[in-house]
Amino acid sequence: MFDRAALEKLGMQTVETTTPWYSGKIRFDGVSLSKLMDLVAAKGKSARVIALNDYTTIVPIDDFHKFPVILALKMNGEYMRVRDKGPLFIVYPYDSSPDLQNQIYYSRSAWQVAKIIIE
Repeated sequence: MFDRAALEKLGMQTVETTTPWYSGKIRFDGVSLSKLMDLVAAKGKSARVIALNDYTTIVPIDDFHKFPVILALKMNGEYMRVRDKGPLFIVYPYDSSPDLQNQIYYSRSAWQVAKIIIE
């Protein structure tokens, strides 16, 4: 289990991108999910991501290695509050490829992340 301080000690990565949930380009800072999966020696094929409101999505672990996906803690330099999709938000670099600008990847972008279970 990781708290915010433990996640930050892993090193922060920045993704600047537009999203369907906000207007304009947003700066997100968080932990590389590829790095996090390597650190915990994730052996499964997918990550079951569960939000505070019990929203659940399945994300292929390959996504974390294929794209620089982050578990964002900050948005525009501020820690994300629950009412602002925090405390943790899975963010893809949507602007980096037209392939990422579709409902498949948007649905994998869980916010208010409470836990991630490797399956």
